[in-house]
Amino acid sequence: MNKLHIEVQPATAALERFGKSLQAVIERRTPRAYSGIGFENMAQFGEVFSPKRWELIESLKASGPLSIYALAKMLKRHYRNVYKDVGILSEWMVISKDENGKVFVPWDEIDVRMALVKQAA
Repeated sequence: MNKLHIEVQPATAALERFGKSLQAVIERRTPRAYSGIGFENMAQFGEVFSPKRWELIESLKASGPLSIYALAKMLKRHYRNVYKDVGILSEWMVISKDENGKVFVPWDEIDVRMALVKQAA
């Protein structure tokens, strides 16, 4: 399964994962495959993943590859706004373009996680 991991967590967690992968390479082991992006807090996450962008992702996955024009028409949204959202989601690796210039969601699953901070006892 082709899965994108999206995590809201301190940067130290991402650095720890990187350290484990680097250690595996140093020990001549193959590091575990991981496709993911991270955010320090929910405010950063919310700047990228608005409700309209989630709707775009879900609709595009259901329909398959589309031109941005066809996607905007399907979503009943203005082309300029969809074009902007496609650009942002492409930068974050959530959607891709094929050889014909059509956009698509390359993931079978997007796993969003937020670690809760433990409270002192």
